[in-house]
Amino acid sequence: MAPVNRRFGGYIFDLDGTVYLGEKLLPGARETVGVLRAAGSRVVFLSNKPLQTRGDYAEKLTGLGIRTSAEEVINSSWVLTQWLVHKAAGASLFVIGEPPLLTELLEAGFRFTEQADEIEFVVASFDRAFDYHKLQIAFDAIRAGARFIATNADRYCPVPDGGLPDAGAVIGAIEGCTAKPVEVVVGKPSPITVNALLNHLQLAAEECIIIGDRLETDIRMGQESGMATAVVLTGVTTPALLAHSSIRPDYVLEQLSDLLGWCS
Repeated sequence: MAPVNRRFGGYIFDLDGTVYLGEKLLPGARETVGVLRAAGSRVVFLSNKPLQTRGDYAEKLTGLGIRTSAEEVINSSWVLTQWLVHKAAGASLFVIGEPPLLTELLEAGFRFTEQADEIEFVVASFDRAFDYHKLQIAFDAIRAGARFIATNADRYCPVPDGGLPDAGAVIGAIEGCTAKPVEVVVGKPSPITVNALLNHLQLAAEECIIIGDRLETDIRMGQESGMATAVVLTGVTTPALLAHSSIRPDYVLEQLSDLLGWCS
């Protein structure tokens, strides 16, 4: 792959496996973001993980040495909330998810219920307390006519010692018992997230590059939207996985500082 020998107007960084892994910043991340910002490029951080608020992500990045405001972070729970506000403000929801997602939806004016005939949307998300009781409510609600949506479809979330089953596992359980496929997934690689990103950056897709460690989400979304793409080999994607994938990024990075070829 050719070196990244041009500067883009907008840089979209995945977080887990790209900027940091667990509580540790990955090599070159702080310096790279600093150079890009100083050069006048716009930077936004993007995560499918709905376990933290935008403010939580900004606080973590700042604590790791990358000064960040909540407005510079977009995650799947925020995108889903904004989508629901636009499509069905004040709807009654059954949410399989964790406190940050629940809080965001409550603050946006949505009502929660476990009564199947009252539920308008079943929301599937990353939930480490997912159990048979929640599955039964989702099953009953969807059979009663509720719509089925999700924050993200990641099968697992990378952590330093392996991975955690993610929202894809919850989606699979619900689809398995209802035989109804999830209707809308707002997180990467959805065009719903693309629109949120481009509206935030106020740039055209061709002026942006997305950098991430997942071919099927980060790179696929970039390719489908017309952005440049760079996979970084610090997370999920390995050289062997890349060699056997039909998804071919524009750039392959050993670490994030490889983005700065235009500086040399």
